[in-house]
Order: sequence, then C-alpha cells, then structure tokens
Amino acid sequence: MVKKFDSHKSGEIVYDQITTLANNEIVAYIGMMLILSAFFLETRDLLNSKEWPYLILMALGSGLLAVRAYLIDEWAFFILEIAWFAAAILGLWSIRMSFRKE
Repeated sequence: MVKKFDSHKSGEIVYDQITTLANNEIVAYIGMMLILSAFFLETRDLLNSKEWPYLILMALGSGLLAVRAYLIDEWAFFILEIAWFAAAILGLWSIRMSFRKE
C-alpha cells in the first residue's frame, strides 16, 4: 500500500517545529546578544550605526525578538522590535541603493 503525501499535514509539522524553536528561550537570548553586541561595538567606535555590519546585527536580533514577541503575545515588545527591524532594513536598503548609484 502506498501512503499519500499530505502536504497540509507536513506544513503543520514544519510550522509546529518553527513555533517550538521560536518559543525557546535560546532564540530570545541570541536575539538579545546580537542587538547588545551591535550597541556595545557602536558605542566603542568599532562599528558605525550606518554601516552594514551594525545593521545586519540589529536586523537579525530584532527580527528574532519580534517573532518571539509575536508568539508569546507581547504586543508592545513586538511593535518595538518591528520598528527596530524596519529601521535596520531601511538602512541596509539605503546602503544598497548608494552602491547602485556609484
């Protein structure tokens, strides 16, 4: 007998695995460390807040924390992290556009 592949069920399994991972405290700590690393390095003049390494750290960190905040229904924190994520992505977009003009 041949088993039929149920894409809906496998999609649910993947979603459940992603949700479980995002609800994990480790994801929150990774996001926090990325943001704090960017901030610490920027305040020590080792990174510039308008350059891509800083913006990548901020986008990744705030993106992870935004997903976690959404999944645990922390709406104020979710909005804050989305704002940080959007600012970082817009900064990266600006850098990309400035390279295209050159």
